[in-house]
Amino acid sequence: MATRRCLAALPLHLRSILLSSRPHKTPIPPLPSYFSLSSPTPTRSSTSLFSPLRHFSSSLPPTDGSDGEEDDEDGEENGGWDEHDNMGSRRIVQSGKSEEEKRKEAEEIGYKVVGPLDPSSENPFKLYEPAFAVVQIGSHQFKVSNGDSIFTEKLKYCDVNDKLVLKKVLMLGTKSETIIGRPVLVDASVHAVVEEHALDAKVIIFKKKRRKNYRRTKGHRQELTKLRITDIQGIAKSEALAAAA
Repeated sequence: MATRRCLAALPLHLRSILLSSRPHKTPIPPLPSYFSLSSPTPTRSSTSLFSPLRHFSSSLPPTDGSDGEEDDEDGEENGGWDEHDNMGSRRIVQSGKSEEEKRKEAEEIGYKVVGPLDPSSENPFKLYEPAFAVVQIGSHQFKVSNGDSIFTEKLKYCDVNDKLVLKKVLMLGTKSETIIGRPVLVDASVHAVVEEHALDAKVIIFKKKRRKNYRRTKGHRQELTKLRITDIQGIAKSEALAAAA
C-alpha cells in the first residue's frame, strides 16, 4: 500500500522539478504512460490478493462443491443457533436469598421479624417495669429494660416499624430474682420495635509510612439500627414494685 502511494506521488514531484528548471514558455512534454495518475486496472494477481470474499475459521468454504445452503437451512431449523454454539443455552441466574434463608440468618444473628407495627390499632409500649435482661445481637451484648433504646449494627432483613423478638437472652433479673442462662434462656424473650436505620459518626482512618511519601486518609460511617425495647418476658414481675417505680 505504501509503494502504491509513493508511485502516485512521484509524478507530482517530477512535474514540480521540471517547472522549476525550465522557462515557462517551453512546453512540458507529456509524462510516460507508466506515470499515469489514474488508478491502475487490477490484474489477476491483484484480485487474488485483495479478494472481497473472505472465509473465517468458523465458516470454512465447502470442499465438496456445495454452496453451503444446507447449513443455513439447518441453522434456521435450530432457531438461528448452531448446534455447537453454547451461547444460546446460557441463562442469567439472578442472585438472591429465599425467605427461608433470610429467616435462618436472622435467627443466627439473634432476632426474628414478627411483622409491621400498626400504630392505629396497637400500642406495644408499656410502663416501666423493674426488670432487666441481657440480650445478644450478633457479636454484641446489651443490658436492656422496658422502654430503653439501643443502637446495634444494621439488621438487614427488617424495616422501620417492624416488630422484633430477640431470642438470645443470656440473663434475666429483678430486685428479688436473677436467672442466668446456660448459655441462653429458652423460655425468655425480649420484644422490640425498629425505630430507624442511621449512620454512626465518621471515623477517620489515617495511614503513614515515614520516609516513603505514603499517606492515606479514609473515612468510615458504620450503619446502625435503633431498637426500642417494649417488653421483657420470661420472669415474674412484682406488680407492687412496678407501681412504685
